[in-house]
Amino acid sequence: MKQLEGSEPIYVQLAVWLENEILAGRVKPEEKIYSQYRLSEIFGINPATALKGLNILVDKEIVYKKRGLGMFVSIDALKILQKEHKNEVITEQIRDLAAEAKLLEVSEEELIRMLKKEMRKTEASELEKSAPMNGQRPVQSQVQNKTKKGENHQ
Repeated sequence: MKQLEGSEPIYVQLAVWLENEILAGRVKPEEKIYSQYRLSEIFGINPATALKGLNILVDKEIVYKKRGLGMFVSIDALKILQKEHKNEVITEQIRDLAAEAKLLEVSEEELIRMLKKEMRKTEASELEKSAPMNGQRPVQSQVQNKTKKGENHQ
């Protein structure tokens, strides 16, 4: 039996667990998910609690019901979840960054300038990774491979 632990209500934890299963690719679009009764057995919870968790996902259009057949993951579930999680994670990181910048007396303009600089570095790095190199690997990969083989002498 799996355990749901945390301060949030059990039905919310169950919905989050199912969302994470979808995000991790363990449950695919159009795939049937566990019934409320099976979830209640797996987690040792009341079937009504399991249904409440499933209904959260129905309301968010992550799963849908097929009468007489059960519940299935929607085609757009992964896209919906990625967007939702991206917004939550980025917002939380920005909130933390803004608080830290305030403590360090970094101005808004300086923070934006720093962020833009890092974004450009990331973009350049992505371009570098995708550019053809006449059969050679990027320098970073060569260094990583040497480190793995124990050839890096520091």
